[in-house]
Amino acid sequence: MNKIIITSLMILTLIAIPVANAQFGTPAYQKSTQVIIDESQNIQAMHVIESSNKLIMVNMFEGAIQDSITVTDENGKEIEFGINNNSDYGAITIFSSSDNTSGDTIVKYNLKNILRQSDNLLTLNIGYPKTFSILFSEKIEFIYLNNNIINFGDNRGVTINSGGYVNVEYYSEIPKLTKEVNWEEDKFNVEIITESQIDEFNFDQITKSISFKVNEKNKFVTVNMEHKLLGGPYVVLLNDEKIQYSKYSNNENSTSLTIKPESLGQITIIGTTVIPEFSMFLPLIMGFLIILTVPFMKKISLR
Repeated sequence: MNKIIITSLMILTLIAIPVANAQFGTPAYQKSTQVIIDESQNIQAMHVIESSNKLIMVNMFEGAIQDSITVTDENGKEIEFGINNNSDYGAITIFSSSDNTSGDTIVKYNLKNILRQSDNLLTLNIGYPKTFSILFSEKIEFIYLNNNIINFGDNRGVTINSGGYVNVEYYSEIPKLTKEVNWEEDKFNVEIITESQIDEFNFDQITKSISFKVNEKNKFVTVNMEHKLLGGPYVVLLNDEKIQYSKYSNNENSTSLTIKPESLGQITIIGTTVIPEFSMFLPLIMGFLIILTVPFMKKISLR
């Protein structure tokens, strides 16, 4: 069982330094700092720390559950530590790290009350003063990081370089609908991911645009489409006023555009390239016919 040494730390706090700035030990060298979210939305923090022959200290994430803290070597052997709640994040002081002959020191604990849910959308607002990563279960295909969509592909998460606060949002179950666009003999699927109801979807070849109506504000709307149907660069309008969007290229053939409209109304996505209005071979055929016809026309004169 972990030996949590608190009394001596409390005495030092009262005598040595002001409570608001209390820290004990040299800041630990962290090889990796991770926040791991499993399929049940349980959140665990893990710090992998280089062992030291000094008293070392590691800041915790906000929302740490003290009863869940473990400090071990790589083989699971417990290492003595103390808890200091006087810093902004709370901190762990590690005592006998120099006795660790089994490599790095591993600190783990669970986090609470930092994940909010609204309908099907989960929101995580989290920060840390050093570089850290957020890892998700394989079930999560993409997230919105500060309103920008990030598709994981073969990866499991993101790294926040140099630390800081970020706002992460993701769906527990992706609300997806598909609209089919028919043009001549071709069919294109436009995929829309949103919790907002979509009405009056339309593709207009002449204006090179896709449009639809949304009935809720401040809801993410992500549109996935093929470049062949509508290529960029793009302009996105809400009720004829230009709005911001984030873009993510899924591959060389398709693109995702994400918006978060602040009011209800019609969304219009205007591209600069679009599927041709008629067959690409028709101009070639017409040119060939003209070449054949001109010599014949020279033999005819109107009277």
